[in-house]
Amino acid sequence: MKNKNQKESVFHKNLTLGMEFSRYVMEHPTFAAKIPQNAQIVLLPEYDKKLCQTNLKLADEQREEGQPRVYVHIKKLKPVSSRLVRPRLVLQDS
Repeated sequence: MKNKNQKESVFHKNLTLGMEFSRYVMEHPTFAAKIPQNAQIVLLPEYDKKLCQTNLKLADEQREEGQPRVYVHIKKLKPVSSRLVRPRLVLQDS
């Protein structure tokens, strides 16, 4: 990576992917059960080829000896949406 902005961008993108992956495995325990203990999980966003390559490189640098590796190919992310149910505004006069 060339500069601080690129590193921050990769960090934030992977933070989002990591949070979404965590949500997914919590909601899909049978998927999570297929992941070996102490596995290195490599998130590969197919919609972002640059990040995909960066994550592969980082995985090679960070893998522990003998550690199983799991590649998670991600087709895309759905748009972020609110989980609020029927929010209500109450305006107060100043």
